[in-house]
Amino acid sequence: MDPLTHTATGLFLSRAGLNRLTPHATPILLLAANAPDIDIVASAGGALNYLHYHRHLTHSLIAMPLLAILCILLVWAVTRASIHWRGAFAAALVAVGSHLLLDWTNIYGIRLLLPFSGAWLRLDLTPVIDPWIWGVALVGIAAPFVARLVTAEITSGHPRPARHGRGFAWFALSFLLLYNGGRAVLHARAVAMLDSRLYDGQAPTRVAALPGFHPLVWRGLIETSQFYQIQDVDLMGYPDSARAMTFPKPPSDPDWEAARRSSVFQTFLGFSQFPLWNEMPVSEPEGGQQIEVVDLRFGTPLQPGFVATALVDRRGAVVRADFRFGTPRPR
Repeated sequence: MDPLTHTATGLFLSRAGLNRLTPHATPILLLAANAPDIDIVASAGGALNYLHYHRHLTHSLIAMPLLAILCILLVWAVTRASIHWRGAFAAALVAVGSHLLLDWTNIYGIRLLLPFSGAWLRLDLTPVIDPWIWGVALVGIAAPFVARLVTAEITSGHPRPARHGRGFAWFALSFLLLYNGGRAVLHARAVAMLDSRLYDGQAPTRVAALPGFHPLVWRGLIETSQFYQIQDVDLMGYPDSARAMTFPKPPSDPDWEAARRSSVFQTFLGFSQFPLWNEMPVSEPEGGQQIEVVDLRFGTPLQPGFVATALVDRRGAVVRADFRFGTPRPR
């Protein structure tokens, strides 16, 4: 998820009661709720380096205790104040865990089991930025301040003890649980609808329902032995086959294997869940081919989100390979 969602979750965890576990619990929880995203430093090494190390070890179960301790030590080093170490560790561990759980719900995926397994795990329940979660987070953050102003005005100089937004925090955290639970039910229904149909007379080999803004409308991604198809799934109706986009799978080529052996393609194919291959001749080098792979979870060949390309010469040697975050192309 995005930093705003993680930060708000850390704040709500503090207000909901974890701030009782130790002094300075709130800064510890705010740091811990964002700590796994320290891997953003990998972007300094370029797009491919970022793709490889984003949601890497810092997003694994084995790193949770270390990240929790580092957050506590950082707050202690800055404040030099007394900290209840057991309570602080428990609170920080919960906040780090909230980050991993939220990232697990979206389509990008997470590698929870590193270093023992590099498998990408994903639930496909929410987009990376979810406006419904943002809206409830904004209410949970702002409402306590509004309530205090109203209370102060009503009591006219006889203020009541502040509760620091505990009720609104519980409301926001409960919404996260119920919202993702509801999304899981709707996602299962969308997948079942996609999996029950034939596509141009072919049964799907696998399908995915990807989340968007509307919880009842999903982006269906279907793979058959001959093509990929993308179509919206309206849970109040049927898959919208009239607006479907079909992308044939080109036959495999020896140049693909040359590209696949490059470090760029190995990294990208380890991440990509629905790779669509394509190739086209190029003038330089003479007789060469440009091999391209896009991940259909994040766009189409016309509007790709993640693209790996390789230039292969007539002898089957890779001249150049690179990865980039895609941009719309002219039709």
